[in-house]
Amino acid sequence: MIDQILLISITLIIVAGAIALPCVMKFRHVFIVPEGWTGLLYHHGLYVRRNNTGRHVIWGHGWTMNLIDLRRASLLVAGQDVLTADSVGLKFSLLVAYQVTEPVKSAHETQNWLSELYNMTQLALRAVINGMAVEALLNQKLEIGAQLLARVKADAEKLGINVLAVEVKDVMFPPDLKRAFAEVLKAKQEGQAALERARGETAALRSLANAARVLEGSPALMNLRLMQSLATAQNGGSTLVLGMPGGFVPLKNGGASGPSEVKDNRNAEGEQG
Repeated sequence: MIDQILLISITLIIVAGAIALPCVMKFRHVFIVPEGWTGLLYHHGLYVRRNNTGRHVIWGHGWTMNLIDLRRASLLVAGQDVLTADSVGLKFSLLVAYQVTEPVKSAHETQNWLSELYNMTQLALRAVINGMAVEALLNQKLEIGAQLLARVKADAEKLGINVLAVEVKDVMFPPDLKRAFAEVLKAKQEGQAALERARGETAALRSLANAARVLEGSPALMNLRLMQSLATAQNGGSTLVLGMPGGFVPLKNGGASGPSEVKDNRNAEGEQG
């Protein structure tokens, strides 16, 4: 009899536990916060605390958690049409590097802080470019990024966002302006080439003038240079014609005309005369 009562009691306890367990589990919440993230804990929509990386078990009803990424990220602001100070339409693409440093502020100060950051960058770009001419843009690409960073950083900190860098990724010019810049670049390159040729010619003329002065002051050196030129021409298979009192004497490769040949040539000319 006692055994039956004990068995019935255990059975009732097990049945009661099986019925009560689902009800109890409704009040148990398990939240997992990954590495590099943080969790904002809310109770019935009211912010309670911030939970860091790990597994969190909370008992009760009405608990929720909002996960926010704290890792460094980048935002592409592409295809922004902007007018320069000289009324030239350009298209810019920017790359914004940022990191959430105050997740509570970023989650509660605005509905969508990423959209706010995008709009801040757009407005800063227009403010900077509207005060610059096209030529200045080509030479101050890095300075533009620094000016944009200074403008965006202060406003982003109010939302709990730390803007690390703002860089100009692409600048797209209108087709007619591209052709104009290409022509200017071509003219500069041609002028540079002409200047280099003129410098080379000037250097060559200066060398020739120096050589002429040296030869003029040293007749023996002039004769030596002449003999060197004759030897070079003879070795190269060329024919040299030298002007002499009795006429021209051709010198061919392999030997030169001797005095007897010169005399015979003169006698032949006399007989023909």
